[in-house]
Amino acid sequence: MTAIAAAVALSLPISLCNSCKVSKKFQGVKGGFGVFAVLGEANSLGPSDKKSLWGTLFDVEDPRSKAPQCKGRFLDVYQALELARYDIQYCDWRARQDLRTIVLLHEKVVEVLNPLAREYKSIGTMKKELAELQGELAQAHKQVHISEARVSTALDKLAYMEELVNGKLLEDRTKMESSIAAPSSSTSTQSLDTMKRPRKSLDVSGPVQPYHPRLKNFWYPVAFSTDLKDETMIPIDCFEEPWVLFRGKDGNPGCIQNTCAHRACPLHLGSVNEGRIQCPYHGWEYTADGKCEKMPSTRLLNVKIKSLPCLEQEGMIWIWPGDDPPTTTLPSLQPPSGFVIHAEIVMELPVEHGLLLDNLLDLAHAPFTHTSTFAKGWTVPSLVKFLTPASGLQGYWDPYPIDMEFQPPCMVLSTIGISKPGKLEGQSTKECATHLHQLHVCLPSSRNKTRLLYRMSLDFAPLLKHIPFMHYLWRHFAEQVLNEDLRLVIGQQERMINGANVWNWPVAYDKLGVRYRLWRDAVERGSKPLPFSKPM
Repeated sequence: MTAIAAAVALSLPISLCNSCKVSKKFQGVKGGFGVFAVLGEANSLGPSDKKSLWGTLFDVEDPRSKAPQCKGRFLDVYQALELARYDIQYCDWRARQDLRTIVLLHEKVVEVLNPLAREYKSIGTMKKELAELQGELAQAHKQVHISEARVSTALDKLAYMEELVNGKLLEDRTKMESSIAAPSSSTSTQSLDTMKRPRKSLDVSGPVQPYHPRLKNFWYPVAFSTDLKDETMIPIDCFEEPWVLFRGKDGNPGCIQNTCAHRACPLHLGSVNEGRIQCPYHGWEYTADGKCEKMPSTRLLNVKIKSLPCLEQEGMIWIWPGDDPPTTTLPSLQPPSGFVIHAEIVMELPVEHGLLLDNLLDLAHAPFTHTSTFAKGWTVPSLVKFLTPASGLQGYWDPYPIDMEFQPPCMVLSTIGISKPGKLEGQSTKECATHLHQLHVCLPSSRNKTRLLYRMSLDFAPLLKHIPFMHYLWRHFAEQVLNEDLRLVIGQQERMINGANVWNWPVAYDKLGVRYRLWRDAVERGSKPLPFSKPM
């Protein structure tokens, strides 16, 4: 292991590391004796460099002085959540001290086995020192196991507390599975075993309602820049209205109503001439702001069709379909540094965009749904969790090496650690050497149709980008995965239209999907500030 690899592994917060990794590394202590090069080659780091590196890794402030102070006999949910977070910080600090002990013991072993020391140390002395070190390493190994158990318990406690906090957000939607009558004074107190826990649900049922106008007051990505070339047009539907994209005289994109003011002919059936879109029926020509500048064979009238604010940023075309003034900034959807974009795919799917987002924000279904594609060979975990800040729309999946984020109003970003098929459990993305980054944009075309923009990036194999026809292969793979989902989501949609509630009984791994639904409900109600919003 190189010095850099070791430093990266040790610098990971212990709560993010695979619990089995540490135990395997020191597996040889009980049955025999092994020396491990924790800090790489001897000549790679000098004593001062090692001290500096250790300071970065291990000199973490002792959190015990900052323990939350709570008054009273009972804690509310938020105080309990703070205590659970403190437990995680303490376990992280404690685990770093355990690892420091093991690193120092390794250095002592190297010192004892140093060939130069054999000139003045007898074999008996060396055996005695090694036996003592073996005992100390065994004790340190035991302490690491204790730290692992503490971390596991603290993470479970934190997940449970977060679930309670999220439950308060669903309080107004709580439904009791059965009503519980209050006991009379003559009746003995009921035991807790006879009481049923209240069941929380979201109400997403019945025919899909028209989109609320407030949902339109966001910037929406609608096309990739590479698809909008000069003198080309891209027709789109957005919130059940037809629009057409094209580039004006200055090369900047424009978005106008895809309906000619004269006889309602679809403009995208025409052509682009000198930065103006020409209707194929009678030749009327419109600029990027919707103004008609040419009316062949008749007197020019003052005619203008509806247009939308339209911008281009980071390889994507954005529109603002709402009535409120557009914001001045657009979110960044670029892949992380070191990634190269390999595929940009657009699909029209016959499902409502909220149902598609629900699907994309859920990974627990993968080993059951995607058995012929990316999840082939995955085992079914005993527990799937999505770990996230209490007020966030991002986090990471346990036990899968996948980080995920919902970015309002309709984007899902994910980074996936690439591993051997069927070997994904127990790893975080930081532990994987290679990664795939995905962007999904779910544009609400209509109440039963979504325009999906998919971008795929890799931080390895850059030559794949230059292989001819490779984009056809990527599209084939993407369609295979989507088809596995679509047959299920379309079935959900049919039942939802007939009155079924598709969010009838959320469980722990539905956390991110539930938060999306709470965010969307808050937008439609006009709540300020919106829940889970990032601080500005």
